[in-house]
Amino acid sequence: MCRNIRQLHNFAPPASGEEVHAAALQYVRKVSGSTAPSQRNAEAFDRAVAAVALATEELLASLVTTAAPRDREVEAARARERSARRFA
Repeated sequence: MCRNIRQLHNFAPPASGEEVHAAALQYVRKVSGSTAPSQRNAEAFDRAVAAVALATEELLASLVTTAAPRDREVEAARARERSARRFA
């Protein structure tokens, strides 16, 4: 859906509250079609971000996996490598 939303599950250390909030913000921006809501819609926008963040945190806490946690640095290096191949 949105390239800026990153996978948050099964990382060591677990996703921070900031990462969850950033993903929620990107999701609400994408769905609403605006990066900055008008003053009239700001409250609804902020409520939606908070609700999506809460649902995301609950989801991440509920997921179970037998796979070993991934390393953020290794995944970032792989992403840079893919990007270099794609845009070379």
